[in-house]
Amino acid sequence: MDEINTLFEQRSEAIRAKDLERLLAFYSPDVVYFDVVPPLQYVGSAALRGRFTHWFEGFAGPIGQELSELTVTADGDVAVASMLIRAGGTLVNGPRISQWLRSTSVCRRWDHGWLITHEHVSLPVDLATGLAVRDLTP
Repeated sequence: MDEINTLFEQRSEAIRAKDLERLLAFYSPDVVYFDVVPPLQYVGSAALRGRFTHWFEGFAGPIGQELSELTVTADGDVAVASMLIRAGGTLVNGPRISQWLRSTSVCRRWDHGWLITHEHVSLPVDLATGLAVRDLTP
């Protein structure tokens, strides 16, 4: 579905630009967001604002954000999107990171368009070491 694909491409643009207000505009006010960092669940746009502010502040410059394998299934006013995301950039404390994330999002069509109502982001982990797997090729 083109509208959903566009939503996620525009969301990535907002992340790359570290544009907090634009990024939050893609989420419903009552969003439930499961993240890879504690507290693991953020409920509502105010909680998400705090999470994204902290995330943006951790990077010295832009945040890389490339979508891959975006798959959308929609029925009426509900859509589910899954994707791989290559994310990275230079952290404030110096190192440059690059990693793959997995994301599943549930979207709902509102009067003014589609918004993300639930999102689950995960980081691949090597179970033997407990460390994040950073070099993956989809």
